[in-house]
Amino acid sequence: MSLLGVIGYGATAVGWFILFLLLLTSWRGRLQGGLLVTAVLITLLWALRAAMYAGAEVEGPDWLYQLLEIIRNVAWLAFLGTLLEPLVREVWANRWIQWFRVLLAGYATVLFAIDLQFLWGSSQFELPVDASILGHIGLALFGLMLIEQLFRNTRPQRRWATKFLYLGLGLLFAYDFFLYADALLFKRLDSVIWEARGLVGAFAAPMIAVAAARNLEWSMEVFISRRVVLHSATIFGAGIYLLTMAGAGYYVRTYGGAWGAALQLAFLTGAGVLLATLLFSGQVRARALVLMNKHFFNHKYDYREEWLKFINTLSAGDLSEPPRERVIRAVAEIVHSTGGMLWVRRESVGFVLMARHNMHDRNEPVISVEPVDSSLTFFLEKRQWVIELDEYWRDPELYEDLVLPDWLRETRRIWLIVPLLLSDHLQGFLVLAEARAPQQINWEDRDLLKTAGRQAASYVALLETSEALSEARQFEAFHRLSAYVVHDLKNIAAQLALVVANAVRHGKNPAFIEDAFQTVANATERMNRLLAQLRKEPPASVVRSMALKAAVKRAVEARTAQRPVPIARLATDDEPWVQVDPERLV
Repeated sequence: MSLLGVIGYGATAVGWFILFLLLLTSWRGRLQGGLLVTAVLITLLWALRAAMYAGAEVEGPDWLYQLLEIIRNVAWLAFLGTLLEPLVREVWANRWIQWFRVLLAGYATVLFAIDLQFLWGSSQFELPVDASILGHIGLALFGLMLIEQLFRNTRPQRRWATKFLYLGLGLLFAYDFFLYADALLFKRLDSVIWEARGLVGAFAAPMIAVAAARNLEWSMEVFISRRVVLHSATIFGAGIYLLTMAGAGYYVRTYGGAWGAALQLAFLTGAGVLLATLLFSGQVRARALVLMNKHFFNHKYDYREEWLKFINTLSAGDLSEPPRERVIRAVAEIVHSTGGMLWVRRESVGFVLMARHNMHDRNEPVISVEPVDSSLTFFLEKRQWVIELDEYWRDPELYEDLVLPDWLRETRRIWLIVPLLLSDHLQGFLVLAEARAPQQINWEDRDLLKTAGRQAASYVALLETSEALSEARQFEAFHRLSAYVVHDLKNIAAQLALVVANAVRHGKNPAFIEDAFQTVANATERMNRLLAQLRKEPPASVVRSMALKAAVKRAVEARTAQRPVPIARLATDDEPWVQVDPERLV
């Protein structure tokens, strides 16, 4: 049993199984895509059988493994031939490709027959017949030859889309050639080379996945999540790092003398701390994303993921973060910016600095208002362009007659200026700080930032409208409260004025004095109630039945001291009743 072989070929099987699921679910029925899916499936079966063969406790050949290896190579050769056919214009070359398919099928049949005839009875890693080894070398050479022809006949501007296919399959065929060339030289398969072949096969699967995602004409609409690739690359890199550090730690322990064990422990602890620091570093993650997007994907962004993240940031219910700061953070995270400032239009003032995120005092502008008619705001509204300051300093002619304000020239760490447009109207603009990792801004970044800026402008406009409406509601509530207060004050003043007016004539009348004290007590009660209501929201009206004649008489009596003196004329002897709040009626 070979543990390395089981692990290596098992890892290969897992990688090719994931690739098979991706391709199978995205296949659209075209021939090239079908051949690719078939070749991947056979490679998966071959890796599974190799893992079982490596873990078996039996000796001797395995005819199923040999058959799957031959069919695997034939499937990949057929796929490469299908890709090569439309690239070759010469008639004789197309005829050669057609004959190649027939010869390939015959060659594979003869090779398998040779393997069956001579492999029975041999040991696990011995091939006593040179013909079989030469046959496998021939398949590897055919594969390398087809890859070379494909590369030579592919236009240079299209090689970025297929280079990972050439690298992945070239790795498989080149290693096969090395394996069987060594076997031909020493008359036996080297067990170490054969076991390492499993690990090598695992490297080819992600390369072919990237190639399939870049070549939509294969009718393979493969979606590979950047997050999955980043996490997988992180795990893979961490594994390689840990293996390397373990080897170095073993070296330190072996040659460290009496302090070897202690030095190994200290070394591994430091290596672990360094790894954890790198894994949690935002700058390292940003650099990895830039590298990955640049070399492995058609587009720089996964637009679905970026848009969902942008909307989730804007709509987050975190009350500890002001909404305008969320706008800055949502746009800044798209390009991994470390912070920024938000300027919003105020019609009577200009563009006002309303919020800042992760910008220290030394990085803030010395002014907080940018005029509406300045060169900067005019350029942003007219051109609707994202301004990159580094590009502006390098080639100012690209920005026509743009003149940056002094505060922008003096502010440090500024990288981008993003317009916030609402129906071609400049609602505001964002000033973003430099990114965590250096990166070049291209058309993709600009388009995404402008689109996000329009959404952010809608959010800011809605926020401004909501705040204005809230302020208007507060004024309305204050107006209602003021009317209520004035009404009560007028009633109290009328009652007290009546007491003062009657004091001259009835001042010595005990009944008047008693009534005056009752009136003052009533006024005091109403004043206290009014003060209590001023400290809180006005209470809801208490509606109850009330005699209308009695209310009118009381109101007239309360105002007899005023000029002209009101007179109540009641046209009926009936007592009408109404449902009303007595405090508001009288």
